[in-house]
Formats: sequence, structure tokens, C-alpha cells
Amino acid sequence: MKTIAFKALKWFGIFVAFILLLMFLIPLLFPGTISKQVKVFANKHLAGKLDYKKTHLTFFRHFPSLTVSVDNLILYGSKPFVSDTLLSAKEVAAGINLKSLIFDGEVKIDEIYVGDAYANVFVNSKGDANYNVYVSGPDKSSKDTTEKGTSIRLDLIKFRNWHIKYNDHSAKILLDAQGLDYTGKGGLSEDIFDLKTDLEINKLDFSLNDIYYAQQKFLHADLITRINTNALTLVLRKNELRINDLPLKFNGWVSILKEGYNLDINAASENTTISDMISVLPPQYLEWAKDTKLEGQSDLFFTLKGKFSKPKDLKPRLTARLFVKDGKISSSKAPVPMNNLNLDLDVDLPSLNPEQLGVNLKTLSFDLGTKNTFRAVVKTKGLSEMDVKADVKGALSLSILNETLGLKDFDMKGLLKADLKTNGLFSMEKKLFPKTSGYINLKNGWVKTSSYPNPISDINLAASVNNTDGTFGSLMVKIDPFKFDFEGNPVFIHADLQNFEDLLYKVRVKGLLNIGKIYQVFAKKGLDVSGLVKADLSLNGRQSYASNGQYSKLDNKGTLILKNIKANTSYLPKTFYLKEGNFEFQNEKMWFRKFYATYGKSDFSLNGYLDNTINYFLERKGSLHGNFALQSNFILIDEFMALKSGDNNDKSLDIKYAKAENPKSSGVVIVPKNLDVSLRLKAKKVGFKGMTINQIGGTASLEKGQIYLKKTSFDIIGSKMTIDARYQDESPLTANFDVALKVLDFDVQRAYKEIDMVRELATSAKDVNGIVSLDYKLKGDFDQNMMPIYPSLEGGGVVNLRDVEVKNLKMLSVIGDNVGADAFNNPDMKGVNIETHIKNNLIHIEEFKFKVSVLRPSISGTTSLNGLLDILVKVGLPPAGWIAIPVAVIGTAEKPKIKFFSRTGQGILTAIYNRKINKIIREEKRAKEKSPAEQRKEKRVQEKKAKTAEKTVDKNLND
Repeated sequence: MKTIAFKALKWFGIFVAFILLLMFLIPLLFPGTISKQVKVFANKHLAGKLDYKKTHLTFFRHFPSLTVSVDNLILYGSKPFVSDTLLSAKEVAAGINLKSLIFDGEVKIDEIYVGDAYANVFVNSKGDANYNVYVSGPDKSSKDTTEKGTSIRLDLIKFRNWHIKYNDHSAKILLDAQGLDYTGKGGLSEDIFDLKTDLEINKLDFSLNDIYYAQQKFLHADLITRINTNALTLVLRKNELRINDLPLKFNGWVSILKEGYNLDINAASENTTISDMISVLPPQYLEWAKDTKLEGQSDLFFTLKGKFSKPKDLKPRLTARLFVKDGKISSSKAPVPMNNLNLDLDVDLPSLNPEQLGVNLKTLSFDLGTKNTFRAVVKTKGLSEMDVKADVKGALSLSILNETLGLKDFDMKGLLKADLKTNGLFSMEKKLFPKTSGYINLKNGWVKTSSYPNPISDINLAASVNNTDGTFGSLMVKIDPFKFDFEGNPVFIHADLQNFEDLLYKVRVKGLLNIGKIYQVFAKKGLDVSGLVKADLSLNGRQSYASNGQYSKLDNKGTLILKNIKANTSYLPKTFYLKEGNFEFQNEKMWFRKFYATYGKSDFSLNGYLDNTINYFLERKGSLHGNFALQSNFILIDEFMALKSGDNNDKSLDIKYAKAENPKSSGVVIVPKNLDVSLRLKAKKVGFKGMTINQIGGTASLEKGQIYLKKTSFDIIGSKMTIDARYQDESPLTANFDVALKVLDFDVQRAYKEIDMVRELATSAKDVNGIVSLDYKLKGDFDQNMMPIYPSLEGGGVVNLRDVEVKNLKMLSVIGDNVGADAFNNPDMKGVNIETHIKNNLIHIEEFKFKVSVLRPSISGTTSLNGLLDILVKVGLPPAGWIAIPVAVIGTAEKPKIKFFSRTGQGILTAIYNRKINKIIREEKRAKEKSPAEQRKEKRVQEKKAKTAEKTVDKNLND
């Protein structure tokens, strides 16, 4: 027995040694095969650029599997995101099928390991995705089965320490998962297989429409998903999630479509506690929950069903239901707990459209002892036009409520009573208001937070609302009074509002408020508010008095003083700083008696009035009308471009997305849509794109989101310019304009050096010295950097060469070289008028004549803004140029080519520009050779189009 045992141990040792030897030798025997076939596979199947440092073949990184490992891998996205990282990882390892490698010389991958990775999945606002990097192989039916190479038959996927960011601008979804560990097992290479998943995420953020529904949540998932690769469908079979302490089970399926997704998901969290439900709240509430006793049962159900497709404008339907039964909240400091907390809430959101939002709060009730009770039933359907039915009643001691909830850093006192019933349709547009009766009263209120040492005290509010027939006509709102005291400064507001169809108002406001300090009471990170507001207003009148011109019946008077106010808007990158604003109300007008503000490096002083401000602020629609004198020492237009960097974090989602997708772009200036204001403009200096404009004076106006300049003059490059213009933004990235300009006696060389547009539109100006005048009209579009999109330009006009020298213009010099006339290098063009028309990136030149010694040449034809030439030069011979030699000039402005005794050159096909999407479909290019008659016909058509475009610009400006 000893001998047998010894021999067995010896052979076992030899076997182990042999296996260990193989584990060292195999990586040495096959490194070329592995490395070569991995590169072949990557180049064949990946459209995105792939970079990595080293490859390793070893048994020991993921023992006992033989793995080929790639260190420090970076995979870039698909078009148009080829410069953006899609995936980076410290290690990517693929498990190799040992049998296929040794006996067949093939690399078959059946396991994938990825560690310390960052995946940046991105879909822009147009629906373009960066993850389309995999290039599928040929159809299986045509595959050559004799071919050897790399293949994938996955049975295991293991991710460790991932950071995954999914940012979908088209769906307005952000998902950010950090510390993600994932293990997936199954026959991943089969057409239909079950994927067993174990998933854990340390921190999970989820937002929709820039609203966060989950922040820094822990998630664990145990899932079984049936995947059909033929139909790109995922069937959720066993799916158990835990979000913090809240368990969640769901089932259903997901299908990936060509233009989006198709979903049918049902989820439930049943028989859980209120404490479990609270655990999914934002992090700032979790500390409160730890120190507060929470009891009671809760259930949560939701479904997400339907298709999502950006091109077809389809979105799924979301429904949710939340139950809380026999809840109890208590704190050791509270005299009584919150008992009998019951909640039954339904939410229905068809097509994820807020305008179709349905909310059914079947019950919300709780007690704080026998004298402190609250009951509410609310049902709504719609948003801007809302069908609402509600019944709210309660009487609460705010101090008891505060102690019962155990709120930290927040104290409140006072007796709150409310009794409100409403039933009917609310619509601002149709002037409908539900039948309503009720009141809300607060006595001896008091609020204090840890953010500021002093409270807001002596808060008293008595407000009532009544509506008898469901229209604005019978609506009555009365506030008598609303008052409070802060820092020893009392504020009083009394309001009596009746008949909202033709509002009869009586409002009294008086007080001094330090909004910087009061904001600290309710401080919020990321925002900065400061300044003083002093009001002494008495407003008494009816809406129709102002609109019908019955100003004598109005009794609006008083003053409003603002000092050191900071203000942001959603479309400007910086903060407005109102240093001083003194406003006086006189019946229908709000006078700006003293107004001085700064914005970045820009400053503004206003004097004038706004009309009918009371009506505007009551209705919250329409436009504000006014007339002002605006003075400024300096205005820097660049600071107003929507995507410029600044201190304003409260930007619209459209601007945030545009900036994320175009990080190097400035955007365009966005104009407020609610202003109808005339301005008498006077500015000492204006800066734009490095260009300085001096002494601007004229009339400007803002109307319905457009800026108009009328007979506005200014000094530029030492010359006087007068313009009429119109500007309108279309998005944060595009805008359109019309302009008619007249410039007297400006220096050509200075203009060429200092103005980008001159260099682009008049490339030959670099060979011109002297003084010219200009009378020109243009319309077109601005791009994402507020530069003209040249193929969009249309218009025309006249350039007068008053006193100029044209030296070494290549187009003329090449003619002079061939005829032996040096005078072509310095022709006499003084006093010549050159009429041109622009359309589709081509400049059409009307025939003009000039002098070259005893010769009388003339020029006409077409040139593109990119320098292509199709010009006819007729060299008039003495006497008087009656006999002319035609010369066709083609090629480019830098390399012209000539054909003597030819009236036809080679045509230029126009650029094609889509104005609706602000996109150049095709650059201009050389036309195929055509007969002289065909070229002349095409030239006449193009010139006619250009002249029509000029007339259209002129008509638009006149309108």
C-alpha cells in the first residue's frame, strides 16, 4: 500500500509539475498568434479607434483561465464622436478556449473580464449615439466555414469597479453609476440565452428632465434575463433589486429598435416599511430618518410601457401607485407622535408628457393629537389646462409638527388653519378657474434656521379665495393681511383682487427687505442672492382702464427702490448686477428714474418707462411695452453669447445640452421673447469678436424675440457706417439676420486686417490700397460661434473704388504676363463702381470697366467665397476699347488660369444650404464642361437668383 501510495503521489506530482510547466510555456508558445488575432479582430469589428499599452497572455491573472489581457485600454466613440472616450479600462481580459488554441490554432473567447473602467455612453440632442462602434460581420449564410481566426462564444462576463455614465440628451435622461461590480453568466453566444446577473452599485444617480429622482443610492440586483439577439429583445424573468433598504421586484421586457426602444416593465415593492421607503430619498433627508422613529407599512407599484423614438416623437407611458398605511412618526422631543399617517397616491404620465399628467391623491391624512389633524384629497388631470378636484382641511400647531418630525436645522412656530374645496377646470388661456371656496390662516408664525442667527417673526397671513361659477369673472382673492418682521423691519401686504377677467385690484405694499440676509435663512448651495428692496406702493384700478386708455381712473402710485441686486436668467452665462434702481409708479407707467447695472465688463444706464406693467405681471403673458434712453460706456457682445463661460449655474436644459455637445462653441445671443421696447441708443464703445465699434447712436428696438436697428450709425476702422438691421436667435447655436449697410470712405487695408468678414467676402482686398465706399444688403445665418455661415448669405450691392491702387492682383497679372503689358499689375480703377450679388456661396460680378494704360478692360463673371473663378475679362483695344479680346479666367484666386479668345470659362455649381436645419449640404464645386450657350444660360439664371435675393433682403428690412 505504501508503494502504491508513493507511486500515486509521484505521478500526481509529475502531472501537477507538467500542468504548471504548460501554464508557463503556452503563453510563450502562442504570444504572436494571440496578439495578431486580437488586433485583426479589433480592426475588423470596431469602427472606433482603439489604443492600449501592453498585452499579456497568462493563467495567473484570472486563474485557472488562460487570458489575454490588455492594459490601459482606450476605445473612442463612433462618428461624430471619434475624439471622445467611449471606454477606458485599466485591464481588459479575454478568456481563451485552450482546446481550440492548442489543437486548431484558433482564438476562441469565452470569458470577458474588465476592471477599473469608465464607460461614457452619450446620445446627443439629435439622437446620434457614440456607442455604434461594433461592425457586424457578414451574413452567416455566406460565411466561409473554412476560415480560421478569432471568434467569441461568451459564457462569463465580469466587471469590477466600473464607473458608467449614460447621458441621453434626446430623452433628457442621466444615469451615473459608480463603484459598479457585475457578473453575468450564460450562453452569451447563443441566439437565445438566459443571462444570470449579479450587480452591485455603490452610488447611483438618476435624473429626468434635469430633476434628480435618485442620488447616491446603493443598489444590488439579482437578475435572470432572457436575451433574444435575433430580435434584440430582453425578457426580465427573475429580477430582484434593493435600492438602499427598499426591495424592488420587476418583470417585463425591453426591445431595442432601430430608432429607439420598446418597453413593457412592471415593478413592485410590497409589504415594506415606511423606513425602507424613506431610504430612497435624497441624501440630505437620510440623516433626519436615522434619528426619527418611523413605523407603518408601505407598497409601491409602477409600470413603464410603450415606445421611445426621438425621430418619431414617441415616448412610453409611466404609471405609479404609492400606499402608506397606519404610519407613525415620532421623536423623543415631541409631546405627541404623528399618528394615523395614511397615503394613497396614483400618478399617470402618458407619453412622459407633463401636459397629460394625472395625479390622484385619494387620501393624505395624519393626526398630531386630537386638536391637530390634517386631511387632503386631490385629483388633477393636465397641466396648463388642468381639471382639478380637491378637498383640504386641517388645523396644525407648527411647533408640535416641528418637534414630532424631529427636523434638524429648522424651527417653526405658529397656528396654521386651512379649509379649501375646489372643483373644475383651470386654464389661463380660456380664463377658467374651478369653483372654489376656502381660506388659509397663519397666526404668530416664526421661522428660524441654522443658516442665519435671527428668525423671520410675527408672520401673520389671512387669505381667502372664492369662485362661484368656474370662470375668471367670479374669482375673488383677498389677503388681509400678510405681514412679517425681519431684522426689525416690518413688511405689510394687503390685497383685494376681484373679477380676473377684467381684474379689479387694490393692493398696498410697504416695507424694507434685505433679501440677501433673508435668503440666508433658506440658504441653498450654488446660488447667490443679495441686495435691498424698499417698497411703498399703492395700486388701485382695473385692467381695462389701462388697455382702453382710461388712465385717469387708475390710482397707481408709489416707489420701489432696489440696491445691489444680483439676478440671473436661464439664457445668459453671467449675472446681472443692479447697483441701483429707483422706480416710480404713475398710473399705467413704471418709470425708471435711476437705473444703473453691470453685466461682466458691460454697463447700462436706463431712463424711461414700461407701459402697463401691472397687467403684465398679473397675466404673466404677452409683452412688456416701453420706451427708454440707454447709455453705456462699453458693451461686450461676446459676454451675452449663450454658451460662454460664466457664473450663472441656473441655465435652461437646452443651453446646458448645447454647451455639453459643443464645448468649444460660444453660441449666439438669445433675445427675450416678452419685450416690446424702443431704445434710444448711445454707447461709447462696443466689442464683438475682437472688433471695436465706437460712438454708436441711433434707434433700437426689441420686438417678439428680435432686435432691430434703425438708421444706427457708428465709427469703425476710422470710418462712419450707417446700418439698418434685424437679428433673431433660433436656438442656442443658430441665429439669422438681415442688414443693409452704408460705409463712407474706409481704408481697405485696415478693413482687411481688422475685420474677419472682409477677409472672407473680399479676398482680393489684400491687393488693394486706398479708400472705398460701400452700399450693401445681406441676409443669412450665424453658426454656433456667431460667425456668418457663408453659403447662407444672400444679397448684393455696390462698392465704389473712390481712390485706390490695385497692385499685383494675380487674376490680372497673369493676363499682363501673357500680353506683355506690365500695366495690368497696377491698373487704374479710381472711381469705378463694382456691383455684385451673393447667393449660395457665389459672388456674381456685374460688368465694370477700368483703365490699363491705353487699354480699356472690363470684368464680369462669378467667383466663389472659397476662391474659385469663372471670370470674363474683355481687353478693349485702342481707340476707346471698341474692339475687345475676350479672356476667360478660371482656376482659383491664388492660381488663376486663362484662355485667350474665349468668352466661356468653366461654370461653378452653387453650394446647397438647408436653412431649416442650418446645414451645408454641399460645398460649391466646378461644373462639368458645358457648351458656351449652356454656360451663358446658367450664368443668367444664377445672376437672376442673386438679384432676387437682394430685393428680398431689401423688402424684409423695409417691412
